Amino acid sequence: MDLIRYEMHPGFRNAFDDLLRGFAAPQRTRENGVASVPMRVEVREENGAYKVRADLPGVKKEDIGVTIDGDVVSIKAEVRRETTEGDKERVLYTERHHGRFERSFRLADEIAEDRAEAKYVDGVLELTLPRKAATAARQLTVH
Repeated sequence: MDLIRYEMHPGFRNAFDDLLRGFAAPQRTRENGVASVPMRVEVREENGAYKVRADLPGVKKEDIGVTIDGDVVSIKAEVRRETTEGDKERVLYTERHHGRFERSFRLADEIAEDRAEAKYVDGVLELTLPRKAATAARQLTVH
């Protein structure tokens, strides 16, 4: 039995390699001229509440903002580049990032804002977002 060997065209191979390389590299976006890496988020359901975990490495707690508007949750954060006055160093290469991050997403149910909680530990923001109690339908009397 003879084996058939397929060769990929060199130009296609390079394009394919570039595509695969892009999956391993962090995605970058530009907002107001500042490059940033999108935040990674995980959403789970537990005991009538949504549990959200967002990776925000290098962010200080005071630079994080969370807004809840009905069923929409928005997370904003900023990583500031630390420099000292008179710093004469020249950065030759860096994969560290700085700038603003913003992420909004819609959940299946509205959130009870008054019972929502947020905590930030070791670069991870954890949100507990209880669902708002459903209101009963009301029959209107036609006059």
